[in-house]
Amino acid sequence: MASWAEFAAAEPALASRVEQRFGIRKHKTLATLRKDGSPRISGIEVEFAHGELFLGMMPGSRKLGDVQRDPRLALHSPTDDPPPGNPAGWLGEAKLSGYALEVDFPNSPVAGGRRFRIDITEAVLTHLNDAGDRLVVESWRPGKTSTRFERR
Repeated sequence: MASWAEFAAAEPALASRVEQRFGIRKHKTLATLRKDGSPRISGIEVEFAHGELFLGMMPGSRKLGDVQRDPRLALHSPTDDPPPGNPAGWLGEAKLSGYALEVDFPNSPVAGGRRFRIDITEAVLTHLNDAGDRLVVESWRPGKTSTRFERR
């Protein structure tokens, strides 16, 4: 597992592009595991600060119960459609997998709000190649170099 700062130090260009994709809009998609093991998809906001990636959760929320029971999660960036008439102009999407680790949240804007930092187990950026005719998947895991492959 790795902090955001560790990912950025290991793969600065990839981490920068992943963060850019997460920054295109406020709301992201979080996947957690329900009590029965099935997936739960929720909207969420994230914060990149102090070399970490943070999630905040409301008290009593289903996603909070999920991560308290099983901290594994996946986080998906917002997505954009390609510009009209230019499918090759699609800038891609980013995904992170990891674990939610609770941290102090003394200044929560909501009484009882909880805050988690994400320990990253995988980061993925999916986009098109420069010609716009192949899908490119770049990925990184802690302790390994990033990989890149293209497919039609």
